[in-house]
Amino acid sequence: MIIVGVDGSAASRTAVKWAIGDAFRMRLPLRIVHAMDPSTSQIGKNTNPDLADELLGRGQRILREAEALVQECCPAVEVTTQEAEGAAAPALRELAKDAAEIVVGRCGLGGFNGLLPGSVSVDLAGQATCPVVVVSGELRPAYEEVVVGVNTSLVCEPALAYAFEQARLRGATLRAVHALAPEAAYDMDEVHQIVHDRLEALRKPYTQVTVMEDVRSEQPVDALVDASEQADLLVVGSHGLGTLGSRLFSSVSRGVLFHARCSVAAVHSWQPPTSSGSWTSRHGVRSFSPGGP
Repeated sequence: MIIVGVDGSAASRTAVKWAIGDAFRMRLPLRIVHAMDPSTSQIGKNTNPDLADELLGRGQRILREAEALVQECCPAVEVTTQEAEGAAAPALRELAKDAAEIVVGRCGLGGFNGLLPGSVSVDLAGQATCPVVVVSGELRPAYEEVVVGVNTSLVCEPALAYAFEQARLRGATLRAVHALAPEAAYDMDEVHQIVHDRLEALRKPYTQVTVMEDVRSEQPVDALVDASEQADLLVVGSHGLGTLGSRLFSSVSRGVLFHARCSVAAVHSWQPPTSSGSWTSRHGVRSFSPGGP
């Protein structure tokens, strides 16, 4: 199952379109979730019943509109809706254990991204147990390229596996970027070999995916943001450090989350989901791009 968080904003509508595409390509059901925090309907210690009813009605309207968008874009996708109680990030984190992927918009109106720019997405990316896709707020042309950040630690391996699968599903090239700060001392041949070996360990099931090994003498955030300019998706590893995850979220991943030109997937752990259905086409799954993502 893929979960997408909605709050009625234009950004969450774009996130729904992205989630539709991934649900279709992965042949998974889609669940649309709207979180309502009961504390927002309280005045002091008392609940305002009129405000509570208004918020409930608004949430139901948001879910209906998002569900209608799925039916309009791709009726083949199985869709359900859910009203979750509580703040957005904790509500979605709780649902992550049953999800193959969580999708949110980069900037929303309140329910999902309204506290600080990217606050909910950083929380989720640092703590969720499944991949979290933070969708760029703008519709972009399809570049048919997935970018993944590669480093020398084991943290990046789930991100690499996820990136290979996304490239396969999209019929896209996979660009693996490893960046070293210009002031650092390193053996470039050795770095190329490390990157090559890390990719070779995962390449066997993905012989149809064209891989570009991109080693740069550049600050990592700058290199990944630059590569995102003409990419459909940028994949980075997430340390996934429990309740402190959002605070200790890698500075590189955090920088990429805020500044990438395309949508970003933060991956702490990932296993290929079990799917059903018989949609076929290029590389086994028919391509789908509702409005750009």
